[in-house]
Amino acid sequence: MADITDTIRTEKSRTALSVQAGFLLAGLLLLLLAPFFFYPIFLMKLLCFALFACAFNLLLGYTGLLSFGHATFFGGAAYFTAYTVKSWGLPPELGILIGVAGAAFLGLVMGFFAIRRQGIYFAMITLALSQMFFFFCLQAKFTEGEDGIQSVPRGHLFGFIDLNNSTNMYYFVLAVFLVGILIIWRFINSPFGMILKSIRENEQRAISLGYSVARYKLGAFVMSAALAGLAGAVKSIVFQFATLTDVAWQMSGEVILMTLLGGIGTLIGPLFGAGLVVALENYLATSEFPVTIITGIVFMVCVLIFRRGIIGEFYASRLGRKLGFVYRR
Repeated sequence: MADITDTIRTEKSRTALSVQAGFLLAGLLLLLLAPFFFYPIFLMKLLCFALFACAFNLLLGYTGLLSFGHATFFGGAAYFTAYTVKSWGLPPELGILIGVAGAAFLGLVMGFFAIRRQGIYFAMITLALSQMFFFFCLQAKFTEGEDGIQSVPRGHLFGFIDLNNSTNMYYFVLAVFLVGILIIWRFINSPFGMILKSIRENEQRAISLGYSVARYKLGAFVMSAALAGLAGAVKSIVFQFATLTDVAWQMSGEVILMTLLGGIGTLIGPLFGAGLVVALENYLATSEFPVTIITGIVFMVCVLIFRRGIIGEFYASRLGRKLGFVYRR
């Protein structure tokens, strides 16, 4: 009897893995073919913000830390990349690496102070430090104030791939996006990620087991900042500018909205949430009805109906469980 039960479970597991692999391949194929059916700039914006939301979810969904200051890393990396590419004449790949390094450094500094507090105090410290960086960007000469850094050249990737071609630019952004998602997946499924989840569930128990909780939190904060910076750096190359909008507190609020809509603690939830918000902003931009009101209504509906987020509710549903998805939040 036990052997029969084990066999049935094994078959269900194989079926679930096959279904998930099918979804993954279908999604990858859709991304590869998307620029032939949709406007490439819209798709690149979606990918940048999807990576940004996933980076934020790494901190909120898997560590339980709510940051109101992630615009610092997104916008800071955008400024660093835009300035080095335009003023120093660096190739785009080096500019992006500098932007990521700058975002990681900002994450190290901000995280050093923020992780000493918990809950709402943690969130308020990140917001305060983010606003300090916003006013620094407003006053600093290299950011060019309210005008921002404009006319950033896309250049040639590795010296021979012309990024001024929209198709080339799209597939470069797609490659960066996939690498970022792979890093996040590996991170959350590593022993380090398991410890982060234990800290989220019961921090005192993690401390009693001998883990240095502060170090793990700081590590997650820096990793999240670096990946958010990667999204911001690529975005500055795509749109060829970096402005104060990228470092404003509204940007931090927007990424929180994306993550909550999709479902925190899920890998593809923030992708879906980012896609929903960016699509609303894009297709309702010419509407007379304010986009922010429509976005707010969508958020209210999702909070009332989808308490776990749209993807989170799907994972927790009977169909989601049959397909092998697990919602552990």
